[in-house]
Amino acid sequence: MHNSMEMKPCEDPAVGEHVLLLELTHRISNELMSTIGFVKLMASQTSNDDVKVALAGVIQHIYDFARIYRALQIPVADEEVDAAKYLRELCQSISHARLQHKGIELAFIECPLTLNASCCWRLGMIISELIANASRHAFYGGGGKVQIELINRGVFVECAVTDNSPVLKNIKSGQGLKILRSLVRDLSGTINQKSGAIGTRVTLSFPLSKIEPDRLC
Repeated sequence: MHNSMEMKPCEDPAVGEHVLLLELTHRISNELMSTIGFVKLMASQTSNDDVKVALAGVIQHIYDFARIYRALQIPVADEEVDAAKYLRELCQSISHARLQHKGIELAFIECPLTLNASCCWRLGMIISELIANASRHAFYGGGGKVQIELINRGVFVECAVTDNSPVLKNIKSGQGLKILRSLVRDLSGTINQKSGAIGTRVTLSFPLSKIEPDRLC
């Protein structure tokens, strides 16, 4: 009698990738919380006030990164969400964790907009990558400003990421650019970049699946 179990390939690779991504982000969040717990333990075991203050700063920094990972977790349910609120909170988390210690100001000009969760998540991933690209390649001397502007045109959405660096540059090739292009393609959108002496502006445009004429900017 043959008792071996027959292994069947995943019928839908996308489903498997979705589950793996959910599991990965869950594990990252758990590891961050574990690290926070460890640093808190170290802080409780020292009597040096300066060390306690330094470790409190480390804990806050890890919390800020944890909020970014939480915001960028792939959604479980594809329900409608307040995109402006989501992006506002994401930008605040990115600013605290990655930009403020570099002297880079992050401004978000919002507009009332409702999107389904998967679309909003992709938009957040794109914005996060564009902010990271600007902070890595734009402000070599430290300091500057990155502005995110969300515009609801009714039949499509525009999101512009602008930095005021005078350095001429392009979005760098690499894994980040591949992910960016894939996310833009998922939104059936387009992305354009213009650089000049006063900075760089990257504009994402994608169609709305649901028109809400009473919620235009």
